[in-house]
Amino acid sequence: MSLPIVHHPDYQAPLRADHRFPMSKYGYLRDALVARGLLRPGLYVAPGPASPEMLALAHNRDYVDRALSLQLTEAEVRRIGLPMTERIFRRGRLAAAGSALAGRLALRHGLACNSAGGSHHAGPEGGAGFCTFNDVGVAILTLRAQGLATRVLVVDCDAHQGDGTADIFAEDPAVFTLSLHGEKNYPFRKAVSDLDIGLEDGVEDTAYLDSLTEALGRAMAAGPYDLAFYNAGVDVHADDRLGRLSLSDDGLRRRDRLVLETLRDAGTPVAGVIGGGYDDQPERLASRHAILFEEAARLL
Repeated sequence: MSLPIVHHPDYQAPLRADHRFPMSKYGYLRDALVARGLLRPGLYVAPGPASPEMLALAHNRDYVDRALSLQLTEAEVRRIGLPMTERIFRRGRLAAAGSALAGRLALRHGLACNSAGGSHHAGPEGGAGFCTFNDVGVAILTLRAQGLATRVLVVDCDAHQGDGTADIFAEDPAVFTLSLHGEKNYPFRKAVSDLDIGLEDGVEDTAYLDSLTEALGRAMAAGPYDLAFYNAGVDVHADDRLGRLSLSDDGLRRRDRLVLETLRDAGTPVAGVIGGGYDDQPERLASRHAILFEEAARLL
């Protein structure tokens, strides 16, 4: 069977050309997936926007209501780092619903990927770090409310700690949060995940994969799980502007293969989200994100 891919054209929202967040990567990723035969033009599984009730499962309802009515404070907008526009918050709603849909598809087919998602800095009180809503947090709590999954594992391999996800599930023993990230990178106030592996700047393929192998072993020992979400951020790449780690293209591929095969071998359905990635050449960035989809498709 083909890999179920969740996508929406409005994952991309207007930003000024010099903004630090590479918003155009979502369109380039779509094109990369089409070129690889993983996505057919105009034929994909598309979510509708997450409802306020869905968002409020993971976030304070006051924050949700003010975000959707574009009434956040200047400090809140600065913390997010994105402009306060309807298109930006629609994008966040679509990504959250898209990750929930990818989770449902993974439960049905064993693997599925969202061509957005990984907004792991948004926490219970609000957004941060280019993240308006925590899509994985919303997805997990939505699937739980629907009775589709109880025990869930989050494997977060973005270069930056999944602090918002850790905070959302800090008191939830049914969700195991694993974050493998640069210790000296953003956020500078780290949250407490169930398992945090902080790496030194400049870590390369072998040391990174050794740390990941050990971390996955510890996380799997706390299972079994009904479902796993995998944040495959590519800001761990050596050429990334913000990641401060040094994985090669081959290292990225070996990382994704290791995570997906470990979870699949344990019989755990996996929903992949793309996480962070920052490069001035969007085609090159999209090619890195496409590795997740290539490796997931290979397993199916």
